[in-house]
Amino acid sequence: MSEIRTEYYRDGARKAQQDPVLQSALAAAQSRIGGATAKAYMDFPEGPGLRLLGHDIRMKAIENLDILLETLVENIQKKGGHVHFAKDGREATEYCKEIALSRGVRRVVKGKSMVTEEIGLNSALMEEGIKVTETDLGEFIVQLAGEHPSHIIAPAVHKTRREIGKLFSEKLGIPYTTDPPTLTQAARKALREEFLSADMGISGCNLACAETGHITTVSNEGNIRMATTLPKIHVVFMGMERIVARLEDHDILLRLLATGAAAQKMAVYVSYIGGPRTPGQQDGPEEFHLIILDNGRSRILADEEFREILCCIRCAACLNVCPVYGKIGGHAYGHTYCGPIGAVLTPLLVGVNRAKDLCMGETLCGACQAACPVNIDIPRMLLSLRAKLADGDPQWSVTRSSLMEKAFYMAWAGMVRDRRMYELALRAVSGAQKLLPRREGWVHRLPPPFHGWSIHRDMKPVSGKSFIRRWSETHGRRGEGGNEPR
Repeated sequence: MSEIRTEYYRDGARKAQQDPVLQSALAAAQSRIGGATAKAYMDFPEGPGLRLLGHDIRMKAIENLDILLETLVENIQKKGGHVHFAKDGREATEYCKEIALSRGVRRVVKGKSMVTEEIGLNSALMEEGIKVTETDLGEFIVQLAGEHPSHIIAPAVHKTRREIGKLFSEKLGIPYTTDPPTLTQAARKALREEFLSADMGISGCNLACAETGHITTVSNEGNIRMATTLPKIHVVFMGMERIVARLEDHDILLRLLATGAAAQKMAVYVSYIGGPRTPGQQDGPEEFHLIILDNGRSRILADEEFREILCCIRCAACLNVCPVYGKIGGHAYGHTYCGPIGAVLTPLLVGVNRAKDLCMGETLCGACQAACPVNIDIPRMLLSLRAKLADGDPQWSVTRSSLMEKAFYMAWAGMVRDRRMYELALRAVSGAQKLLPRREGWVHRLPPPFHGWSIHRDMKPVSGKSFIRRWSETHGRRGEGGNEPR
């Protein structure tokens, strides 16, 4: 399994905010893609309402997942493909290793796949002495650096040209340069040798279509197409939710995926793959294996409150507009999925208490839902996770994260329901705040446990009088010619 470091979210976030190079890279990426995506949605011939149709398509697929998966399996097997259902990451990696070892595989080329990152496939194969090479340029860069991707579709967004130039000089033996075409050509030469010598190709699955019995891969580099056609064996890893019923639905979602990911009308390379090559075909693998991964998805599917998160098509549109991701990057999240989608999905996969900082760290500004090509209500699910942390939930094995916090808000709720108690508390706070340090009339620092709020911001002093009291004094009380506001 992949390493889970969600407990270090706060430390990672602080470190990221102190990295000027990362801050510049994230700001540039969001300014370039975020706004362009919003405009692209408006340019659909069907209008922005196509996103709502995409949401309906995804929800119908999720609600009929058992039937669609059964149909997909039947159609792939008719074409000579093999299908394996894996309940968790261990089963998935073991099945892949069994294929590789039984066929004498020594070299593997991989197309970009978040699912394989989720289950730690690379390290599992390398432990068996099998060389695994990532062929997406961004993934290739972070693999050479010994790092994990920091963005769903732009894995090396945190790397500068100077860092890549130094890395390629050390790892690929080329003269140091920061020229992008030269660096790209060096990567292309190194990867071409891997493509031609690989025994197995591994890819993810952007979408599968039950009706036609095929899986689809999408890329802008063409590397996935080479990884899935040149080697003799092609193994596909697919999250069980990545499926639609009909080809018409499939094509709508591909359009939405390309737009959400990079404001494109369509990705450069879209490949439809349904099985091994047939007699008479020159291209394609001799063996085709589809591994359909559960790894906690069934549990999410069974919960109506969180089922909607399975609609995600992994376009990263939410990352490209999220103010939190734009400051802390992807590595701070401590797991495969980052940004708003990761703040919901990761706690559900690894444990809500274990990953509580992820869902607590989001702003609830709603930008993620506005940017999502299938209009997933991420803020609603973030609030649901916070509610479980506040009250506990046996179904998800969630314990209250803070009894003190719960007690505070219960006391607050009781106070605001009682006018006299509220007025008394207001006067008490108004008097006590005179002891706090001020700067230009604003409270500069709050006492524990509220001091964290004032680290980066000042607070306007609390008024000694409530709005209703001021109104009454200004306009007169009821029966004295004025009307008290309700």
